[in-house]
Amino acid sequence: MTYKQFFPITVMIAILAAAMMVLDANKASFLPHFLSWVAFQAWAMYFLAGCTRKGGVKVMLGYLGGAVASVAIMELAGVFGGWGFGGAAVPVAVFFVVIAVISAEKVPWLDFVPSWFVGAGVFFGLMALKQDWPAGAGQWTKYWIAGVHLMVSCAVGMIYGLVTVFLRTKYETWLKSGQPGAAADAAAAEE
Repeated sequence: MTYKQFFPITVMIAILAAAMMVLDANKASFLPHFLSWVAFQAWAMYFLAGCTRKGGVKVMLGYLGGAVASVAIMELAGVFGGWGFGGAAVPVAVFFVVIAVISAEKVPWLDFVPSWFVGAGVFFGLMALKQDWPAGAGQWTKYWIAGVHLMVSCAVGMIYGLVTVFLRTKYETWLKSGQPGAAADAAAAEE
């Protein structure tokens, strides 16, 4: 494929990215839990997972698992801190939780472990960055709110991944079909 043939793909993806920014700017009315920065990296994870629906489901499950693992780390660190572990409370909690996370590699549908780590990292980021918690919100309410933001945004990223693959596949099929214009581009590419 020549760059001339490839260029429309770049424009298509740029349009999708710009559409995500429009969605982000107008989310309050219909998608208040959407965060574009989470959706963008989830969109990329869709491609790392193989650009398939199954890969997309694995990403979603991994993000959910990463959120659960993050909660487990925070809660266990609190327990270990209460037992006098001091500064070792978080490393000890991470040690035990990571054993469980890596073990997911042996479980079908949960075996895309990179998405667990990215999901956990985003969840920790949301917990640290979220400043508009409801008045009097307890820790479990905060976990829930961060989790909803994580999963809604991840789902939007998966949709963008599906749409990207669908449109690119249609375009590449059109190029190969010899449609008027496509054949001329292909012939020019061979010269």
